[in-house]
Formats: sequence, C-alpha cells, structure tokens
Amino acid sequence: MSESDAHAIEITLRIPGQWEHPAELYDQIPDGYRLAPEGFLLPDGTILEASPMPADDQFPEVFAGSCRLPPSDAESQAVDGYTVNFCLSGSGGTLQRVRTMMRAAEAILDAGGAGVFIDNCGLSHGARHWRDLTEDGSPGALRFAFVSIVRNLQQVWTVGMHVFGCPEITMKRADAEKDEQLIVETILYFMTSEKEIGDGHTLADENGPRFKLTALPCDGFAVGGPMHNPWGRLKLVSCQDIAESN
Repeated sequence: MSESDAHAIEITLRIPGQWEHPAELYDQIPDGYRLAPEGFLLPDGTILEASPMPADDQFPEVFAGSCRLPPSDAESQAVDGYTVNFCLSGSGGTLQRVRTMMRAAEAILDAGGAGVFIDNCGLSHGARHWRDLTEDGSPGALRFAFVSIVRNLQQVWTVGMHVFGCPEITMKRADAEKDEQLIVETILYFMTSEKEIGDGHTLADENGPRFKLTALPCDGFAVGGPMHNPWGRLKLVSCQDIAESN
C-alpha cells in the first residue's frame, strides 16, 4: 500500500445535534478549532470537509440500531430530536489519521453533538463512549470504534478495515467460534503490522501455522462508496482444512 493510496481513503462521520442556528454550534466549538469557508480547521492545521445536513425521519432509528454500546438516555433523546447532522470528512488510511478524525468529532460533541455515526462501517457511538475511545486512542479502541464484525450462518467478516489502509477479513464461522478472540486479534495484527500482509501469508501461533490468507477481490459494496474497500478481502483458511483437502 502506497502513501498516496492510503491518503485517498475518505472517512465520513455524521454527528447529530439539536442546534437551532449555525452560530449556536460555532460559539461552542472548543478553542483551537474553527469553522471557516474552507472547512473545519483543527489545531494542528488539518482542514476537514464540513457540511450540515438537515434531519430526516430514518436517521434516529438507524443510529439506535447500529450502536456498539447503549447510549445514555439523554444522548438517545437528543438523537431522536436532532435538527442537524454535522458531517466531517477527511483522509484515512493510517492509525494517526483515524485518531485525528476522532479528535475532530469530539470537538463537535463538545459543541453539543449527541453521538457519531460512521458511514464507512455503519457503526454509531454515543458521545460519552466516543470520548472514552478517543481518550484511549489505542489500536484496540480504534478497532472497536471503526470495524464492524458481521456474521451469518456460515461466515464472519469485517467492514471498515479500509479506514486503516487494510483489506477486510473473512473466515468460516465455525473457525471463529472455536476461538472467540481470533477475529479481533487478526484485525489488530492487520492494523499494527509494519509488513505487508497479503495473499499467501500464513498466520501462526506457538503451535505452528494456523491459517493461510487467500485473496478475495470483491467486498460486495459499490466502488467509490464509503464502505467499499479498495484492498479487497483476505480469507483465513484453516491449515487443517487445507491439509485434509490434499
């Protein structure tokens, strides 16, 4: 993955609030942040795209159904009665850029936002939990914030790994259920590895090789959409299954 490829990944966050007028939001933004015609200016000089979106009837239900942890009653009530979705968009592709986006969203929460919905993975977080994850800032906290783990009867897969510049991960549900931490540990390995991980790579533990990675190019989302991963998917195939099939 090149630096330019990673920089091309756009993270989009929606922050609902009950602002009656733009000036109400502007007046409550913390010191060091500024809304200007060119966008949302951060203390480090980063400029993010910023745009208000009017409320719609569907968003509160979507937000509530996608929360990783239950929001507070006050946060839920604020989302239910929100008047504006304040949208922030900026570059992803690295852990540091993701942390920058988290801090920017926290500033809007400090100005009255009730929570954060992430277009790239379909997850949402109440304001209190977002602040906790932002303050933590560890790969584990970032994984919890941005990577959705989806299951059906046969498979387990991720959505949102592209915000870190990584391919999605998929595996057999039976393998995931044998070791409930396997998918989480693999996500963190992908996020923090300094070497390229791709087709043919082998994952091992103290007992030897466990899984071989096989490339799957399509993630099922429209190219150019917020959930599309340009790095495709890597499937974890059990080395035991490979041996038994030979």
